[in-house]
Amino acid sequence: MKHLLHILEGRLQTLPVRMAVQLPAGQQLGARDAAVTLRFRDRMALVALASGEIGKVGAAIVEGKVALEGSMRALMAAAAGLLARNPVQDSRHHWWRQVLARARSMAVHSVPQDARQVQFHYDLSDDFYALWLDPRRVYSCAYFRDPTMTLARAQEAKLDLICRKLRLQPGERFLDIGAGWGALLLWAAEHYGVDATGITVSRNQHAHVQQLIAARGLAGRVRVQLCDYRELQAEKPFDKVASVGMFEHVGRAKMSAYFATVRNLLHPGGLLLNHGITAGGVDNAQLGAGMGDFIEQYIFPGGELLHASAVLHDMAQAGLEMVDTENLRPHYARTLWAWSDALEAALEPARQVLLAQTGPERADKALRAYRLYLAGSALGFERGWMALHQMLAVHPDGNMGSGTLTGAQSAYPFTRDYIYTEAPTSCSTNSNPAPLPI
Repeated sequence: MKHLLHILEGRLQTLPVRMAVQLPAGQQLGARDAAVTLRFRDRMALVALASGEIGKVGAAIVEGKVALEGSMRALMAAAAGLLARNPVQDSRHHWWRQVLARARSMAVHSVPQDARQVQFHYDLSDDFYALWLDPRRVYSCAYFRDPTMTLARAQEAKLDLICRKLRLQPGERFLDIGAGWGALLLWAAEHYGVDATGITVSRNQHAHVQQLIAARGLAGRVRVQLCDYRELQAEKPFDKVASVGMFEHVGRAKMSAYFATVRNLLHPGGLLLNHGITAGGVDNAQLGAGMGDFIEQYIFPGGELLHASAVLHDMAQAGLEMVDTENLRPHYARTLWAWSDALEAALEPARQVLLAQTGPERADKALRAYRLYLAGSALGFERGWMALHQMLAVHPDGNMGSGTLTGAQSAYPFTRDYIYTEAPTSCSTNSNPAPLPI
């Protein structure tokens, strides 16, 4: 025990923030005027802290074995300093762990299992998410086109960026895979005049989007279905497809089949915008230092991240040609800090909302888990342990064009100017839609 305390004292002195640790017997180590204090009731959690296993320390906080005092930003600064190694280059992630991860992926990503895993996260409580998301409840990376943007404006900028990249046109058939609370679905219909279909496996989200469609008078050309992407029965292929914040749930073993399914849903010449979290490391099956295990247990069971190179491989294997890829990693770090700060400012209302869904113990555990998840994810994107890629792909139709466009399959533009310099679309059927109801 003396050796462990010596290690802890040494590590606390090297941190970028003042941190204190209280032992189970009451003894305190570290700074007297600490910005963050951890009060331990469990000796094994002390061992995890000394060895840099911050995911295990996080689990101990969720389980009530460690009490936290201080801000999440201070805690994350301390956590980064406590790491013993880069979590995307964890030496214990040998090739055999990748093999085991692939075998596990094959086993867990059935249609019913995926639905249960998604509902575990997204059906926690709509009112809980509403406390810290923007008014449209966009639960994915925002796009801070202007650094002074609020989160709400940056989310709208992201929605429009997706629509611009897809070159949405009035009357086109548009599919949103993993439609969430409906923000992109409605934005595309109201601003770009498309006939929009969304799918989700979250019962709460499905009910919410149906209410929005009815309230906004869009029932004739916007619809949402409660189904898995593998179960969608389409009358004919769609002109454009978006998948935002969804393919993280697909699993590495199913990724090739996922893109093949999307290709079959997409009309030849049509575009896919795949927006999702990617791994920061090329070979790691999950984040090290116990962080991947924490997310699996408390936040996203069954979630798996692939490096962008692996995603592009599977996309190409399915017959989709990547025509543009953009990494929005810094944007997601800022988005997550905005969510984290909003939740921290509403801890008691959040607890009351969760109490209405479950008992005190489960409510407190869920709140502690989400506090750590949001702030920890913000740290992960800041440090490059994870990334966020928008990958635009075309289902080639073999049309080689003519004149100056010779060789531009599927009439895709030669430059990106259309994404960033064109004026907002003038084909909107509702150029100034009212704010979405919460």
